[in-house]
Amino acid sequence: MAPEHTHHRLSFEHTIASARETMVLSEIAHLAVDSFRAAKLRFALTALGMAIGTASVILVVFISATGRQYILNEINGIGTNMVELEYAGGGAGAVSANQTDFLTFDDEQAVDEQVPAVAASSVVLDMHQPISFGNGISKEVLVLGVEPEYREARNLVTLDGRFFDDEDETTHAKVADVTVPFAVAKFGSASAAVGRTFQISGLPFTVIGTFRERVDTFGQTEIADQTILIPYSVARYFTGTDYVKQIYFSVGNQSDVLDAAKQIVAAVSKRHLPTSVYKTFTLTALITTARLVTVALTAMLILISAVTLAVGGVGIMNIMLANVRARTREIGIRKALGATRREIRLQFLMEAVFVSLFGGVIGVIVGLSVPFSIRFLTDYKVPVTGWSVLIGLAASTIVGVVFGTLPANRAAAMDPIESLRYE
Repeated sequence: MAPEHTHHRLSFEHTIASARETMVLSEIAHLAVDSFRAAKLRFALTALGMAIGTASVILVVFISATGRQYILNEINGIGTNMVELEYAGGGAGAVSANQTDFLTFDDEQAVDEQVPAVAASSVVLDMHQPISFGNGISKEVLVLGVEPEYREARNLVTLDGRFFDDEDETTHAKVADVTVPFAVAKFGSASAAVGRTFQISGLPFTVIGTFRERVDTFGQTEIADQTILIPYSVARYFTGTDYVKQIYFSVGNQSDVLDAAKQIVAAVSKRHLPTSVYKTFTLTALITTARLVTVALTAMLILISAVTLAVGGVGIMNIMLANVRARTREIGIRKALGATRREIRLQFLMEAVFVSLFGGVIGVIVGLSVPFSIRFLTDYKVPVTGWSVLIGLAASTIVGVVFGTLPANRAAAMDPIESLRYE
């Protein structure tokens, strides 16, 4: 036989085999659907377990994503681009009253010139000064001498009035921004504080604005409840020195934070004694930790929800085993008519997958209804990810295959003669 004729014959036989395979699959699918219709209540109750399990998977992913978003938003509120530089000790023999090698305003200027990634910066001169309101009673309050860019570097929110600017800094204006608790305690409300005056060590200052941190840091900050911010150019007259313990920097790009922190330390260290130690603090490590925690929490919750899926899978296996036993005679007739073991196995496996996938689809709908309802009824934009849908449907399909294999194999292994005799 010519090679060309042989090729055409093999191609024709392959086409016939493919067509027969398609017809077999179509027939098996119809049989599975018919079986589902014949026992709707039984299969619906079985699918209910899968629906609950799949819905739990969807909700677990939703809760994890929401928690992750909340944590990262809180960290972003503090300032993910922030770099805090502090004097950590050393420098014995430095020329200062306390024999310490503190940071200075010139250090900040040097960093601004040598580290291009820095977008904003401010020194922080902290001191406790007596304040009074003209009634002869004075009380010490935390006063921070900062620069106008302190608001950007520390990601502060101005509530009433304004934050002092470069002109106030240059002209040594006696102005102040105060915390909301201070304004409420001293003037009755935040808005009422703007325009009011008080004295710091007898020097009159005018309140031009109130502020707060963007998120609650639970006291882990240099800003106390009762805090006053004044221009650094004015604050230095109260101390008579240029030394500061902290300098805050804001980096233009979050990805440059770690490199910028190293460059900041290098730029400052070469201006001081070799024995002096300076450290930077960033939120990069905190962000990484938060992400790892949310991933671990998600994995743990998914494992818990997997138990629900496993229970649903056991229910499918029990129903399918009972179904195989009840349809023993049908299996014998099909085998007598020429059905192969593979076709019998595929039929019952497809039925198990249909039940599992049906429950999975219902579970996906129920699971997604919660986040979409929250988004519709509130202004909170909770995250809804398509991965949760894919995970839920994939999990339900896998459960159907895993727990449907045993009943399908048992059906395929039945002896046709014994099956036909079964009553």
